Amino acid sequence: MSDPVVYDVIVVGARAAGAPAAMLFARAGHRVLLLERSAFPADTLSTLYIQQPGVARLARWGLLDAVRATGCPPLDRVLYEVGGVRVSGCSNGIDGIREAYAPRRQLLDRILVGGAVAAGAEFRDSCEVTGLVHDGDRVAGVRFKGSDGAVRTERAALVVGADGMRSTVARLAGAAKEVEHPALTCAYYTFWRGPRTDFEMYEGPTGWIAAVPTNDATLIAAYHPQDRFDEVRRDALNAYLDSVRVNAPALHAQLGDAERTERLYGTGDQQNFFRTAAGPGWALIGDAGHHKDSLTAQGIGDALMQAELLVETVGEDIGDPVAQAAALSAFATERDARLSGPFQATLGVAQADAQGRRIALLRAVSTSPELTQRYFDTLSGVAPLDGLYTPELLRLMQESAATG
Repeated sequence: MSDPVVYDVIVVGARAAGAPAAMLFARAGHRVLLLERSAFPADTLSTLYIQQPGVARLARWGLLDAVRATGCPPLDRVLYEVGGVRVSGCSNGIDGIREAYAPRRQLLDRILVGGAVAAGAEFRDSCEVTGLVHDGDRVAGVRFKGSDGAVRTERAALVVGADGMRSTVARLAGAAKEVEHPALTCAYYTFWRGPRTDFEMYEGPTGWIAAVPTNDATLIAAYHPQDRFDEVRRDALNAYLDSVRVNAPALHAQLGDAERTERLYGTGDQQNFFRTAAGPGWALIGDAGHHKDSLTAQGIGDALMQAELLVETVGEDIGDPVAQAAALSAFATERDARLSGPFQATLGVAQADAQGRRIALLRAVSTSPELTQRYFDTLSGVAPLDGLYTPELLRLMQESAATG
């Protein structure tokens, strides 16, 4: 005899995709179980930055005030510098939100999980999913090991994998990588108390440097070309400091009087892919379904968007297998439509051998306030990518490239 279906939705993973999905499903009246492998609260590798569309979602969901209450500073000025060419400005924003935020993840994730629990979702941390339950060819629940070591089974009409780039749900469901591109960068970062920066990105002769003010310090990250990963990781801290010195000398000068508050974090596993988004009784959101190089800092915003899209698309069709299948197909199509352009743009930014084109772009953008504004609106995701590359901009880029 099979276990009874207790939940409408089981969400695996309680980070930037899973917790909002659980919250929105619960607010829509569904019975939701939210499982998380880590013991909460817990930090995780992250660039922290939430662009304006993501911040606007937090505001609509009633969570932005809690983010602000953590003391996270609003970020309303962006600086980009490539090969000595510099532009600065800010997105026009969306829904009255012009500022971005970069809260520490243990604070943000606690707020998101709190929103899910307040909406009625049941949350269990320290739970490791070990298998999927099936009814015929449909996923119908999960098996997981709890903090006490006991293995339990829970059933649901829909299982949502929001468990990261190395998703267990994706592996168990057999979700294939439909689009994949080799890794382009490796990233190392730590936190500094003392530097005074806006959100800043520098691209120099050997890599990229990002500065992101957060609650209690400034995250400074160094991105190296992927083909240097084996070399860099042998002496990661010195390679990191040297990269800041070479690629962002003015920022490096501030580190002389600054205090490094944490160890160096890093990864060479910057995957670029789209996985199959859904199948019978299951769906993937966040990094589980789509991941791209963190250089463009879009991961959290993408996760929030996908959570909202899934809930809006599935709607009331969770319990009807035929209607659910149609809704999940629509979700997959729309996910790919929204994320394919930013995916290709990120690949372009993360390719070191295309720096000349990026210099020409910034030179062209800097020729007028209108182009500069359009550029920052596009970077933030407020405006579509195809709206940036007008005939005028392409002409200016060609002229810039021709003059060197």
